[in-house]
Amino acid sequence: MAQLTSFPLSDRIRVLAADNTAMNTQLLVDALSRDGQFAMSAPACIGNEIVAMAKREHPHVALISARQGNDSRGGFMLSREIRSASPSTRVIMLLDASERTPVIEAFRCGARGVFCRTEPLKLLAKSIRCVHDGQIWASSTELQFVLEAMAEPVTMSFMNANGQSLLSARELDVVRCVAEGLSNREIAQRLSLREHTVKNYLFRIFDKLGVSSRVEVVLYALGSNQPPAAKTEAASNSEKQNPADLKARAASSVRLIRQQ
Repeated sequence: MAQLTSFPLSDRIRVLAADNTAMNTQLLVDALSRDGQFAMSAPACIGNEIVAMAKREHPHVALISARQGNDSRGGFMLSREIRSASPSTRVIMLLDASERTPVIEAFRCGARGVFCRTEPLKLLAKSIRCVHDGQIWASSTELQFVLEAMAEPVTMSFMNANGQSLLSARELDVVRCVAEGLSNREIAQRLSLREHTVKNYLFRIFDKLGVSSRVEVVLYALGSNQPPAAKTEAASNSEKQNPADLKARAASSVRLIRQQ
């Protein structure tokens, strides 16, 4: 990875890395540390230590290996725990192979990008920058996996731990329209609502589900439909996204970045 001019500490992207072994994590941290635009967290190799570090440091981006030690799926659960501990942190899942099942599961767990180990290391820095900027990092093939999963029939059930619905009937109607890929204007026309009202519904849906984009709403619906983790103290202070930002996301779609 090429050496870049060092950025002021306040301008660097804070990155937490957790590869599949302690040695690989250290190598990854060392490699990214040579890039002046990143401020790397100290290596951690145990799940609870990684989550505690995320809660304490609130990194902008977390690089998480899907395989954690001998657990081939440990990274998916770790991703959920990190997002619960630090909702502002965006996860990139490191995959051994770009296969349908792990790609879909990564996005269902809230990842904002997937990076396959067969890709050149120089692209890893680019993926971190893109995800930090609010974009989705995936190849065209990986995006196809997600689109195919979205096209599969699903039963949308948004329940809390007590079996009570998280969303109203009208909010569920909006979610179904979002899952079909309709724009806010098209949703308004179908449901006989004003476009501004649709935006308000989306804002409330984001807040109830603990997500921040239309894509995350759909991925949540495609997942296990378990209630989102309780909001942490971090989510209630400066790390929590403000309502104006969420409303802006409700009005626009998320950009998808295709690797070359």
